[in-house]
Amino acid sequence: MNKKITHWLGLTALILCLLTLAISITINAFPLYYADIDYLNILDYVEVTKEALIKNYHILMEYLNFPWVRELQMPDFPTSESGALHFYEVKRLFQLNYAVFLLTVIPSIVYVRYLVKTASLWRIIRPFQSLVTFLIALVFLMGIAFDRFFVLFHEVFFNNDAWIFDPATDPIILALPQAYFMHCFILFFILFIGFQLLGILIAKKQVERLR
Repeated sequence: MNKKITHWLGLTALILCLLTLAISITINAFPLYYADIDYLNILDYVEVTKEALIKNYHILMEYLNFPWVRELQMPDFPTSESGALHFYEVKRLFQLNYAVFLLTVIPSIVYVRYLVKTASLWRIIRPFQSLVTFLIALVFLMGIAFDRFFVLFHEVFFNNDAWIFDPATDPIILALPQAYFMHCFILFFILFIGFQLLGILIAKKQVERLR
């Protein structure tokens, strides 16, 4: 295979691996939710104790994370048909994310090892710099209009309005305020940008050693 094509395939695999890794860490950042229960005063909006809320949160996350958990049954939060549909669609996105990570992690390791062995880490500097610039611009736009960003995100990934929850039929939405999702996005961008900045730093150090 042409070396240029191999490079771009390897780079694509690496970026997808880092992207899905950042998403996976964010998805499973349970301490973030625990902190937001207090920071966002979530208990003021739900009629359960903190312990019960955390239990229901874990049940929800087990449903979303594990393909063998086929039904969502939160003991303290009823779920409407529309709400169940949305959580099912989120579950499929979670599984897709994990699948992409598993499919790209080994090719990424092989690609990085090749770059290290051939003293070619410099190849990732420019693409990573361009992607970081784009992501910083995206963070800026998110910061000035998160409400619109949040709506656009759902319009891109969901082809229906099942994500618009009615607290009367899906009270779980009261335990998942928009501000919590904003914190999740912030964590994701910190991780994804951080991974690339680390890659740039390591690549530049290799270049300096070879001079």
